[in-house]
Amino acid sequence: MRKPLLVLTAAAAAVVALASPAGASPTDDTIVTFTVGAANLDVFAPPGVNLGSTFADTTIQGQIGPVQVVDQRAALNATWVATVSVTEFVSGAGSPEETITPNLVEYWSGPATATTGTGVFVPGQPTEADAVTLSSPRVAFSKSSGSGNNSATWNPTIRINVPATAVSGTYSATVTHSVA
Repeated sequence: MRKPLLVLTAAAAAVVALASPAGASPTDDTIVTFTVGAANLDVFAPPGVNLGSTFADTTIQGQIGPVQVVDQRAALNATWVATVSVTEFVSGAGSPEETITPNLVEYWSGPATATTGTGVFVPGQPTEADAVTLSSPRVAFSKSSGSGNNSATWNPTIRINVPATAVSGTYSATVTHSVA
């Protein structure tokens, strides 16, 4: 009787051993990383525009064409300010009668014509009534909140108050948009 009990005990021990959970498997961790690249903060403006013709002691105005800020910095705080400035309008040799100074030049951004990304986009001068002289650099457009990549496009208007002393000729100046 001992032999069957011994065999039965051995068989029961084998079943328990097979039914027991296996020992913990070894583990190892892998840290996975990647980089979200940051590009640039850029501004794009038309290379040139012809406003047409006018006479002394009048005004001439027109839209410059689309100006766009593209922010690809992928920043957590993706804010920026675009400014505008202008050189003197000069014709011929640039004598006083052939020069129109920046204080006689007005600018207004108008509203955004397109935006991408999140945040608040703020026109510097939403309407003609908000026009500013370009006697010093002015805020053209800004982005006051948001994160990640974004862009804003606007079509600003420029108005030149041509003085009575201006002589005939083709006047040109450089309007500069910058962003930081």
